[in-house]
Amino acid sequence: MFRLFFISAMLICGRFFAQVENYGSIYGNISDKANGDSIPFVTVALYSDSISSYGIKACSTDLDGNFIMKDVLPGKYILKTHYVGYKPNIIKGVVVKAGQKTHVKFQVDQEGVTLDEVEIVVRHRTFAEKCISMCKISQIPACYGDISSSGKKGKKAKTEKVSNAEDYSRIVENDFRSVMREPLSTMSIDVDRASYSNIRRFINQGSLPPKDAVRVEEMINYFNYHYAQPQDEMPFSITTEYTECAWNKNHNIVHIGIQGRDMSKEKAPASNLVFLIDVSGSMSTDDRLPLVKSGLRLLVGELRAQDKVSIVVYAGAAGMVLPPTSGSDKQTIMNAIDKLGAGGSTAGGAGIELAYKTAKDNFLKEGNNRVILATDGDFNVGVNSDDALVQLIEKKRTDGIYLTVLGFGTGNYKDSKMEKLADKGNGNYAYVDNLSEAKKVFVQEMSGTLHAIAKDVKVQVQFNPAKVKAYRLVGYENRVLRNEDFNDDTKDAGELGAGHTVTAIYEIVPASCTERISAVNERKYKKVVRSADAKNNELMTLKLRYKQPKSDKKSILIEESVTDEKKPIDQASENTRFSSAVAQFGMILRDSKFKGQADYKSVITMANLSKGKDEEGYRSEFIRLVEKAASLKSTATVME
Repeated sequence: MFRLFFISAMLICGRFFAQVENYGSIYGNISDKANGDSIPFVTVALYSDSISSYGIKACSTDLDGNFIMKDVLPGKYILKTHYVGYKPNIIKGVVVKAGQKTHVKFQVDQEGVTLDEVEIVVRHRTFAEKCISMCKISQIPACYGDISSSGKKGKKAKTEKVSNAEDYSRIVENDFRSVMREPLSTMSIDVDRASYSNIRRFINQGSLPPKDAVRVEEMINYFNYHYAQPQDEMPFSITTEYTECAWNKNHNIVHIGIQGRDMSKEKAPASNLVFLIDVSGSMSTDDRLPLVKSGLRLLVGELRAQDKVSIVVYAGAAGMVLPPTSGSDKQTIMNAIDKLGAGGSTAGGAGIELAYKTAKDNFLKEGNNRVILATDGDFNVGVNSDDALVQLIEKKRTDGIYLTVLGFGTGNYKDSKMEKLADKGNGNYAYVDNLSEAKKVFVQEMSGTLHAIAKDVKVQVQFNPAKVKAYRLVGYENRVLRNEDFNDDTKDAGELGAGHTVTAIYEIVPASCTERISAVNERKYKKVVRSADAKNNELMTLKLRYKQPKSDKKSILIEESVTDEKKPIDQASENTRFSSAVAQFGMILRDSKFKGQADYKSVITMANLSKGKDEEGYRSEFIRLVEKAASLKSTATVME
């Protein structure tokens, strides 16, 4: 028996090592040619024959400028770098041999392109009016600027000229509320992250973003805070922390963290995915349809045999490029992706209709059914008004089909439309500005995006007037609900995906504070605080309601108290301090009247002290982004 086991083990190990030896790897370092400094977060793309094709693999350099690309089949390849502010670098004839490592060293030149001034029109929409504000930005080439296949030095990257308006809905910041008058605060959760990668695109292209492109809660929620996993049968855990406010020494903050339960790919339900791809003429540039295709290629490797994939496209008309296909048939899916090309006007409404019909016709009762829309949002034929599109999406969500909206592009990007569609379609919204972000969205986070573990998640906080004079919800302006909506199970709210986190911050004015809050109207006859409230050590009560993702039954209620046990800010958790740094950065970019003592230096200091292990490097990237924004402050001009 032992001999049989030994022989079997040797055969298994032999197959494993034989499989490993069939692949090679590429590793190396990327540095600045001018000063020799290593450059982190450079995207390195691998091409099989020509850079006119689409990359078959991609990776990013670490904090020391090093990269490694594993599991590469033997052969001859082309490598190309992508990084904002630097010229793409191409190395041809990179030979990979089975079981061996190939070393490649890059040096890249800074772009050195003259900045051109362009205008972006920001449409501010409210219920009663539409007003238009203008902001001036400087535009430099996107990180996917064209380069000749010869790779000759000195050839300028192709500059894309911004010709149309970018649309952003007006944001009126949450003000302070008197606890005596309004002790309850109610909101829907938000796991969108589009605003952060969008403002990163602005800053990396040499300008500060329009203030209405800055949604502070999406900036905070871009980062994963690794809260404790839920216990028992709960789909999520809740973490709270009470500490000093970093940007106003007279105030405090309450940090609320929600952690969705992790789910392995093997245990996840089967998925019925319909990719709805905008192939109109506005999607032809490198940062749009080619980037969509690269992201889709990365996703194909994550698909399982039980998953079904369809591809619907729309331009002048809508059509089916790939009928429902098993995730195991990767070559068929890849072939369909390769055939995608841009041209024509944008019949967005017709495409949405066809995509939802395809999803419904192949509906998986016990699986995940989702339409994934990839577009710049520039719908101009067919159903094109925001209200008509929202009504269409609201109607479709009743079929149990979720919506993911992925935004691409520069110059005519329609953020306001994209956000509304995701919000009303039981879905989420991300903006993809480069290949690294495509990998983050399509591969690292897609499992959580696809697999909802709770829906209609609502949060309600009740403050103790003996402890709190006033409060302000930081961000979430378009997620605020009426207090009566909390107990209304017909009211739609946000969804939480497997492994996703949601973070919210309340800025607190303690009851002992003598500061007069201008937004809080004083009452002639003030409510008397009960002695029981004064003795109670509770700062507030936190309530959450949610439904199971496949159920429309009565929601489930969770309730817990937060005590008045404040920590000094330097003793608070890394999660609370880093989220505070991000919140400050958002308020600075918005030039918020609530930013207090926040400045770029304090943001950088706090972020550096709380970035933790930062295995993915996103927090380090944030610090460099703040540094870039600080250097741009003196040159950017924003007119509202």
